[in-house]
Amino acid sequence: MGAFQRFLAGIGAGVIELCRGTGALVLFALDAVSHVVRPPFYPRELARQIMRIGWFSLPVVGLTTLFTGGALALQIFAGGARFNAESVVPSIVAIGMVRELGPVLGGLMVAGRVSASIAAEIGTMRVTEQIDALSTLSTNPMKYLIVPRIVAATLTLPILVLVGDIIGIMGGYFVGIGRLGFNGATYLQTTADFLTGWDVISGLLKAAVFGFLLSLMGCFHGYNSGRGAQGVGRATTSAVVSASVLIFAANYLLTELFFTS
Repeated sequence: MGAFQRFLAGIGAGVIELCRGTGALVLFALDAVSHVVRPPFYPRELARQIMRIGWFSLPVVGLTTLFTGGALALQIFAGGARFNAESVVPSIVAIGMVRELGPVLGGLMVAGRVSASIAAEIGTMRVTEQIDALSTLSTNPMKYLIVPRIVAATLTLPILVLVGDIIGIMGGYFVGIGRLGFNGATYLQTTADFLTGWDVISGLLKAAVFGFLLSLMGCFHGYNSGRGAQGVGRATTSAVVSASVLIFAANYLLTELFFTS
């Protein structure tokens, strides 16, 4: 086989592997979604995952959006000063946070924390044969391990993003009145005037999709983890990378859907 044939064979093998992985992911997602509405249910496990994914992720999301809102206010003020448009700072900070930066940054921060944790936990259970033990005990691993994590992330990420939006807007507010000379009441009034309900709702819908994706990738890679510590490590890395890429891709598609006539 010549060098060119080997090159084409490598491309073909990569495409086949990509199709195989995509098909496996789609079937895994459909299986997980189908189990959401079918008993038995595990409310205690769901509540535990809500605490782990939602409550314990609040500090990192809050700090990220706080500093992002402040930096965004500084950047918009510096750019607007070139066109004598410094007054747009409150409205652009609010719209940018609730439409884009809040959901995307919240999703990425939670993906880095939660997707890795889920993949490592489930991957370790796969390596140590705990998942097989659940099946032996007549407990469906999909119902007990996968569904609570996916449902918890899908429900809690919009709440995290909503809190993050508020904190991010307040970060811009503090910078605006403390560093840029804005009047506090005028800043808040401008924010309220330009921010619409659809801006907030669209960001929360994005957050729900991102929560589903990041939890799905953590569960999928952990559930299909290779053997040994090296396999778990690869699953953890793959979960974070794939969740981050899917969040960016889904963000573009949803923005195209929500804001393009």
